[in-house]
Amino acid sequence: MVPTAEQLMQLCDVYAPDLPGYGKSYKPRRVLNLPELADALAEWMETIGIAKAHLVANSFGCQILVEFALRHPQRVDRLVLQGPTVDPEARSLGRQLLRLIINSRREQPALGRITRADYRAAGVRRAWATIKMALADPIEQKLPHVQARALVVRGEKDPIVPQSWAERAAQLLPHGELCVIPGAAHTLNYSAPRQLVTAIRPFLQLVEP
Repeated sequence: MVPTAEQLMQLCDVYAPDLPGYGKSYKPRRVLNLPELADALAEWMETIGIAKAHLVANSFGCQILVEFALRHPQRVDRLVLQGPTVDPEARSLGRQLLRLIINSRREQPALGRITRADYRAAGVRRAWATIKMALADPIEQKLPHVQARALVVRGEKDPIVPQSWAERAAQLLPHGELCVIPGAAHTLNYSAPRQLVTAIRPFLQLVEP
């Protein structure tokens, strides 16, 4: 998320937390489930004094944000769900692996190194548990209950989040919108941060300071 954060920090205060078990955060022995990860985000916001915020996530992070929006709606201003997983029409490990392979050929080469480092930081057990968690989460059943305004963002060449699923996700949200960024793949937050921020800026009502 760092490239996107660097673009956004010119427009607003930006925080990019690592949730427990991931990145540089502490590693609890037990892998936290989706509700626990959502609650951890709420506790972090409470600790540093953020009552309410715009929230932006990519891929599995969108599943955490949807859970967060249901459990802590008072803390959500607007949501940006960039490349939200998992497409209900491809909810299997095999289909997701195939789409990941296709997507890897459309992303910047450096992203593979960063992804491997992220997996190493989480550990094999946590990474595998996260994959299973993502596949088991019925996000399509949760979206209709999200009351915050939400923007679904998809890269035009994203095989993980096809146009059909992006459109359905936006339609399921009571206050959902869809934006498609031309020529981009799945990980817009890394590979196309300027285009992503340009796309979400009007929705988040961000202006130059």
